[in-house]
Amino acid sequence: MTTDGRIPEELRRARYLSLTTFRKNGSGVATPVWYAAEGGKLYVWTRTDSWKVKRLRNDPRVEVAVCDVRGNVPDGAVRTPGTARLVTGEELRHVRGLLSRKYTYQFWLVDWPAMIARLGKRPHTGIVVTL
Repeated sequence: MTTDGRIPEELRRARYLSLTTFRKNGSGVATPVWYAAEGGKLYVWTRTDSWKVKRLRNDPRVEVAVCDVRGNVPDGAVRTPGTARLVTGEELRHVRGLLSRKYTYQFWLVDWPAMIARLGKRPHTGIVVTL
């Protein structure tokens, strides 16, 4: 993060984020995710039953870096530590809106079938990362 509390430009404009969460034994697990940056925070959308959500329930520490769709972090990319919290309700709707604006039709192709298959219950959780 910059000294004035803003997200670095590299993280603001990248398409994918490598989000590292930590197991109980302290080892990190990196996963590429869709995300959006707003107001000094990063917002992530993920399935509620994912392992990253389970790990975050035990340990809020994270590390983020830009990556490609497969999770490959470029040589020399800055890895930034932070903390994360899981969100639902109105905050989750805000996360959905941010990602819908950033990824448009790609996001809709994932979100709508999930909602229909679950009879209107979206099986997703929002993650708010503070660096």
